[in-house]
Amino acid sequence: MRIIRTTQALRTWRRRHDPLRTSIGLVPTMGALHAGHRSLIQRARRTCDTVVVSIFVNPLQFGPDEDYRRYPRDLSQDLARCREEKVDLVFIPNLDTLFPQDFQTTVAVEALAQRWEGAQRPTHFQGVTTVVTKLLNLVRPARAFFGQKDYQQFCVIRQMVQDLDLDTRVILRPTIRESDGFALSSRNDYVTTSQRQRALALYQALTAGKKAIAGGMRRATLVEQNMAKVLNAAPGLTLDYLACCDARTLEPLVRLRGIVVLLGAIRIGGVRFIDNLLVRIRR
Repeated sequence: MRIIRTTQALRTWRRRHDPLRTSIGLVPTMGALHAGHRSLIQRARRTCDTVVVSIFVNPLQFGPDEDYRRYPRDLSQDLARCREEKVDLVFIPNLDTLFPQDFQTTVAVEALAQRWEGAQRPTHFQGVTTVVTKLLNLVRPARAFFGQKDYQQFCVIRQMVQDLDLDTRVILRPTIRESDGFALSSRNDYVTTSQRQRALALYQALTAGKKAIAGGMRRATLVEQNMAKVLNAAPGLTLDYLACCDARTLEPLVRLRGIVVLLGAIRIGGVRFIDNLLVRIRR
């Protein structure tokens, strides 16, 4: 496994890779790798000739009151897990490598990034799309792999790739969950047992919405009411949003049809939890 820390070295590696004409799969991460990341790497391994993992805690996607400085970091463990998954190259840039002091350019997706997480974290997606654009330009992968847990992020990146004619296919992979349904996240390391137990209500609420749809319910407001009942019965949490949306546009729906995404976000103390479920309506 090769480790590269500078953009210059990465460009050199990429130029040498070109004559081989093999496909590259990129898994962009902020480190603290868990089973969800492993599933992305394993998918990349199965479908691409060369697998690249990037590890970079991107300050541009954190708000002023968010957890950039205490975001979990364990590089030695991350590298060990990459070796276990037979990753070919790990790109570990420092801040000045990707964003030098004279850096002035950002990439923004408009409508898709304004709702839901965008409304709660106004600068977040601009930070995500800027760093992902740089990574795609440097690595030039055939495929880039993202987890469903951050579903809106996937939609925003897919739109950006389409709009900018980037030659990468953006691949969505299912959320990896613990046995009780709790979605894996790098931030779970600093969630208390009590917070985790209460946060499980979000997944239970989304599941209630999915069951209501499976039972024939098609009015979005009624499905949202079913989900809200579960959260209202749970103590000590604050609801940010809960919605039934078109899975591609993320626009809220009145009547459910096609592929629907159930989106939710809650706060417990100073910790925020997001989750989602995709539902295909066949009739």
